[in-house]
Amino acid sequence: MARTRLTPEREGELYGAVLDLLRDVGYDALTMDAVAARAHSSKATLYRQWGSKPELVARALRHNKPADVAQIDTGSLRGDFHAMVSMADDSRMETDSALIRGLFHAVHTNPGLHQVLREVIVEPETNGLKAVLQRAMDRGEIAADHPALPFLPHMLVGAFVARQLVEDRSVDQAFLRDYLDAVLLPTLGIS
Repeated sequence: MARTRLTPEREGELYGAVLDLLRDVGYDALTMDAVAARAHSSKATLYRQWGSKPELVARALRHNKPADVAQIDTGSLRGDFHAMVSMADDSRMETDSALIRGLFHAVHTNPGLHQVLREVIVEPETNGLKAVLQRAMDRGEIAADHPALPFLPHMLVGAFVARQLVEDRSVDQAFLRDYLDAVLLPTLGIS
């Protein structure tokens, strides 16, 4: 599929329209027609650029990510984890958490969305986390065969989901820092 070149500003406007619609109507009711109308674009442009609704939604969510986790290197795993938390402000985390929670149902009923979210968001984030953990292993902070390593992505995602469910509160930087220091790092043997 041939893609035309959009300016970064225009691409950001289109992604903003997608995220606004996701917040307003949810994934199932979001249509390419509605995105085109909200972004003052043509539906043909959207399909030419992204090919499908799942791809457009995943790219909009990825565009909203502040930085590449793999690039974080403070010299310690604790520092790296705290730097990850500091990448987004509290209001952004609340908004992102709400968007992700809203997509949970859609992922279960739309295999195409599930696949593209894994490719565009989950795998790059997991690979970034692996790079951070590899540096910690190389520094001798954690053992390469530590039994908790395969479960770290689950534990991190769990923090976002569980707080809303258990406390009816969104995650924020203070909660995540406390969670890292009280749960995640001790699980890895780092006090």
